[in-house]
Parts: sequence; C-alpha cells; structure tokens
Amino acid sequence: MCSADKSDAWMLCPQCDLMNKLPDIPVGSRASCPRCQTSLTANWHEPRRRPTGYALAALFMLLLANLFPFITMKVAGLSSQISLAEIPQVMVSEDYSSLATLFLLFVQAIPAFCMITILLLVNPVPLPNSLKLGLARILFQLRNWGMAEIFMAGVLVSFVKLMAYGDIGLETSFWPWCLFCLLQLRAFQCIDRRQLWQSIAPLPALPHPPKVGVTGLQQDLRSCPCCTAILPADQRHCTRCGVVASVRRKHSLQWTLALLLTSVILYIPANLMPIMVTETLGSAYPSNIMAGVILLWSDGSYPVALVIFIASIMVPTLKMLAIGWLCWDAGGRGRHDSHKMHLIYEVVEFVGRWSMIDVFVIAVLSALVRMGQLMSVYPAWGAVLFALVVILTMIAAMTFDPRLTWDRVHANNVKEPRLDGN
Repeated sequence: MCSADKSDAWMLCPQCDLMNKLPDIPVGSRASCPRCQTSLTANWHEPRRRPTGYALAALFMLLLANLFPFITMKVAGLSSQISLAEIPQVMVSEDYSSLATLFLLFVQAIPAFCMITILLLVNPVPLPNSLKLGLARILFQLRNWGMAEIFMAGVLVSFVKLMAYGDIGLETSFWPWCLFCLLQLRAFQCIDRRQLWQSIAPLPALPHPPKVGVTGLQQDLRSCPCCTAILPADQRHCTRCGVVASVRRKHSLQWTLALLLTSVILYIPANLMPIMVTETLGSAYPSNIMAGVILLWSDGSYPVALVIFIASIMVPTLKMLAIGWLCWDAGGRGRHDSHKMHLIYEVVEFVGRWSMIDVFVIAVLSALVRMGQLMSVYPAWGAVLFALVVILTMIAAMTFDPRLTWDRVHANNVKEPRLDGN
C-alpha cells in the first residue's frame, strides 16, 4: 500500500480511465487528461469565498424572483399577469400535475437545493459526517437536472410567440430571475469535485504504485465515480464516500439500450399528439411540435422557428441516433475511433437537456394566456410524452459508460502521455 499523501498526485480519468500524475496546478488553472481532454481538476482562486458569494446571491435573487410578478400580457384591453409561483398552480388546475411537478423540480427546487448544498459543503458548517457525505454524493448528480437557464430560454421564445397577439411586459421579478440563472451557473463553475471531496474526507492510500499513461483496468485499479478515489479493481465499496461501484458500470449497454428503446417508442406519439391547445373565441386549435415550427416560420419568426426545430426535433432525434451509435461502437462493432466517439458522447451529454425548451414554452404560455373566451392556451398530453423522452434520453446518456469506447485501445499503441496544467 502506498501512503495516503501520495494519493493526491494521482487520478484516473473518469472518461477514458487513463492514469494521470497531476502536476502542480497554478491558481486559476486546470489540469486535463492528455488523451481525451477531459477536465480532471482545477485550482480555483478563493475556493470557499467565491462559490459562497455566488450561491448566496443566487438564493437571494431566487427569493426576489418568486415574490413579485414575472410577466404581463395585454390583448384587446384585457391583461394577464403571472408570477413564477403561479405557473405550476395553473398546470395543476388544468389536471397536468406531472408538468407542474417537472417545473417545480427542474426549475426551482433542484437549483435551490444545489445552492444550499454548496454553502453547507464549502464552508466549515458543523454537520454530521454522514450528512456531508450524503450531500456531496447528491450534489454533482443533480447538477445536470437543474434547468433554470433552459427555462429562461423558453421564456424568451414565448415572448416571440406572444408578441404577435399582444403587448408583453417584463415585471419586477424577471430581472432577479435572469441574475439567478447566471449566478447559479457561476457558483457551480467555481466548485471542483476533487478539491471539495478532499475538504470532506482524505483520500484512501493507493493499493500499489500506479503507472502513468496506463489505464486503470490494466493495473487492476478503478476510480470511484463519485469522489475520484483510486481503489483496487475488485473492491466494490469506496472507503471514502461509501458509493458501491465496479470497474465498469454494471450492464451499462443493456440499461442504455433499454432506455433508448423506450424513448424512441414514446417519441413517435410525442410528435404526433398535440403538445398544446390554443382556444380562440370558443374554437380550439390543437398543435403538435412541427405545426408550431411551421406556424412560427410562416409568421416570419425564422430564428425562433429554427431554435424550436433544432431543440425539439433535431436534437432529440440526433441524440437518440448518437446514443445508439455509441452502444454499437462500445459493443465492438464500430470502427474503434475512440476520439470521435468520445466527442459524440460529450456533445450528447451537453445538448440533451436543452430539448426541454419546448416544454417550458408551453408552461409559460398556458399560465400567461388566460383571456377567457378571447384566447387561452392549455397543455396537452404530447407535452408530457415529450418531457418523458427528454428525461429518458438524459438517463440513457448517464447510464452509458464512456470508458467502454476506450477499452479496445491496446496498451502498446498508447504512448505515455504527459499531463500539463492548462
């Protein structure tokens, strides 16, 4: 066994499993894997004060955003005003509690919980060690499920749609919400997973001296997916954070393909069924995703039509094809171009959740456009199915193990890389 203090200098890349010896990283710089360019760790300036300040400011802006009106719409002498808290209330009143729950979770609850968790973990708050471990394990898992900035993009798209029918006014809470979106993103950017875990619990001693530039699999070592500790390959329980895992995610391809198949099955009715119903002067006009894109294009809103088409039709379709391609390649049937497949995986991870824009557009429209017989907008079941497709494809990308795309690279073909801070 190697001493625990030497463990700080070593890290297995979570994406390609390459063993790296970390250099001395200057303040304000980060170290990346030389093989797949994944960011490994960063040395942030003021690692406690900066995330604390951003998180506190974000929570204050979130409070202000929920206290005052958000948007106002005026049509033919009638006006409608909503606050952020009223959006889920309207969806519940229309028997769409599922969409209301998604809005509350992704837009409000998860971002707020993450900000509170950052405050508790980066500061010396007297908490039980088991609670700190639990919060740290949850924090980075929830990061991709906070969608405040995606809701903001949905609001902007809603403005373009509504400007054709009346006057749109930005109320008091709109500006605090914009600041909240920026501040919570910045708070996350100033948190480094490895440094945060080192402040919670020490790294376990290395099982044996590692070799730089060789994969963990070839050295009978594995990386903890939660706290990045290096463990023996046959040790399933991490002695640092308590997470149970194995050398590779168990049944990764089977789970990914099952979730992918389910999302494909749901994607067909999600595109054919109406996602919202517009009621004007007593007449109802249901519309699906493609009909909304065509209507925006015919009205001359070309940029918004392209945004909706890309986010709601092109991205989900390409994402499902990309996940299927990744599984095909990881199963040993591809051309073994690991660098290209890794790039595809990173793109899939990044763009997948942005497909929720259309769901948030419907949430804003259904809450704001309540003009009685003159004009009203209601969500439809297509929106629920489409939201499920987005969620399932996100989970499918999470269950896929990107290290599988690198496992076929023979050790003799891999030059010993040098890790530089950049």
